[in-house]
Amino acid sequence: MSAPQDSNGQPPTGQPPTGQTADDRIPRDRDDDYGAEAVAARQRFVRERTGSTLEHVASYSLDPATLPGNVENFFGVAQVPIGLAGPLLVNGEHAQGDFYVPLATTEGTLVASYNRGMKLMREAGGITTTVLDDRMQRAPVFLFESARGVKEFSGWLDAHLDEIAAAAEATTRSGRLIEIQKFSAARMLYTRFNYTTGDAAGQNMTGKATFAACAWIKQNYPGELHFYLEGQFATDKKSSTVNMLHTRGKRVVAEITLPAALVEEHMGVSTDKLWKARLVGNLGGFMAGVNNNGLHSANGITALFIATGQDVANVAESSAAYGFSELLPNGDYYAAVTIPALIVATYGGGTGLATQRECLELLGCYGAGKVLKLAEIVAATVLAGELSLGSAVVVEEWVQAHDELGRNRP
Repeated sequence: MSAPQDSNGQPPTGQPPTGQTADDRIPRDRDDDYGAEAVAARQRFVRERTGSTLEHVASYSLDPATLPGNVENFFGVAQVPIGLAGPLLVNGEHAQGDFYVPLATTEGTLVASYNRGMKLMREAGGITTTVLDDRMQRAPVFLFESARGVKEFSGWLDAHLDEIAAAAEATTRSGRLIEIQKFSAARMLYTRFNYTTGDAAGQNMTGKATFAACAWIKQNYPGELHFYLEGQFATDKKSSTVNMLHTRGKRVVAEITLPAALVEEHMGVSTDKLWKARLVGNLGGFMAGVNNNGLHSANGITALFIATGQDVANVAESSAAYGFSELLPNGDYYAAVTIPALIVATYGGGTGLATQRECLELLGCYGAGKVLKLAEIVAATVLAGELSLGSAVVVEEWVQAHDELGRNRP
């Protein structure tokens, strides 16, 4: 039986050409895997086996030599359009003034919605932002013969915190072990080694540091113990109550008081109706079993993360938000959002890549000493989007806006 063909007599996309006998392994170059020849070999490999032309994927301005540590088997790029929202007026401890925010997305209406919220809040005098906490974890679990072993080891940890910290901090220039939290169950002690990590997000840093700390503990503890470096109590890249209560990354608050007349003018809704809708939505979320009451914080955070080179999977934790609002006696509207597990970086990871660095520089947030500034900008952006969407739902503009701005179909 002959192999299937398309209308042009070629193998369908996704199937190898008829009679192909070449090695199906993705081409690699042990000596220069990010060089032009290695990249071109992978592009040929994809074209031959899938029929794709890679007309756009293979076109890019970045230097592949900058990519080790960011991606393997590099063969091209995924271009995500970036829209600009702002100015966003922030009255923060670290971020102060007007910012134009780059949002990378393929969802129509997203940039327009955040832009609308930013306009309202700028006319109200800007958003106040505050970073309340800063810590990153690795969470080893220690196992013993019985709960008595847990009790003895827990006291020993407290007595030797300085030595444990020294072992951990020997692996890093910027990481500092600030405490070890302990949570016991049966004959196991679950711990959270809490660090400050400078301008890096810190997951890899804390993993390496905690491994060194646990090795020191294993060598010096007088009793027998076993451990796993991660007992899943850090809930890495998963939203959890423990991280929302105890912080993972940055804990940052954005808040504003909006004059009632200004809300009516820009959003077409009265503050009492906005507040009532908030109460109704909170009950709905409670009934559904959510662990936070943000409206769509993942939208703005994801768009900012893609634009600025953050680890996008951290949206799972970072987008969980506590929203709070209050209708004041004079009719004005107080609104706040607390993001208790915001994981961002201005150094390391993808932040130094070409387009991502440009977006961070656009915000004045690239490099050392800028991570708390970026955290405040993210939180302020989230609040702008929460107010814009909340208003759109109440005045029934939500569906209409998506219909007008969010339809891009052949």
